[in-house]
Amino acid sequence: MDVLVALAFVMLALGVAGSLLPLLPSGALSLAGVLVYWWHTGRPGTLLLAALVLVAVVAVAVDWLAGFVGARAGGTDTRTAVAAGIVGFALMIPTGPLGLLAGVAGTVFVLEFRENQDVEASARTAGYATVGVLASAAMQLVLTVAILAAMVWVQFA
Repeated sequence: MDVLVALAFVMLALGVAGSLLPLLPSGALSLAGVLVYWWHTGRPGTLLLAALVLVAVVAVAVDWLAGFVGARAGGTDTRTAVAAGIVGFALMIPTGPLGLLAGVAGTVFVLEFRENQDVEASARTAGYATVGVLASAAMQLVLTVAILAAMVWVQFA
């Protein structure tokens, strides 16, 4: 196997790993793997390349917007969702995925409770936001595995 093809598959595998590990940009790594492979081999064809690039861009968007979308899906307002996304990302850097989840859940709970003084409603909203973040990680996993599988098929078909 050629060095650049091997590098492309390493990036694709890291893209899958990045959907589960913090600070590895899953969609961006998958996109880079597809583009390196295409640049070096000329495969896949234009239609499949466009589809894979689109899937990778969706994975990037899911990665970047996980905290915000999760919080909004939980019923928070935009200000709380933005704060949850920022705090979750900031805590993810030193503490990993648990920091992301705790940051999103804690921020949503505190800001919602400050606004409505209802522990149960605030906890429910924080729970929905946390499930949204977990769902985004699952979506990233599905998207990056699909990209990797398509590229394995291109390589060996």
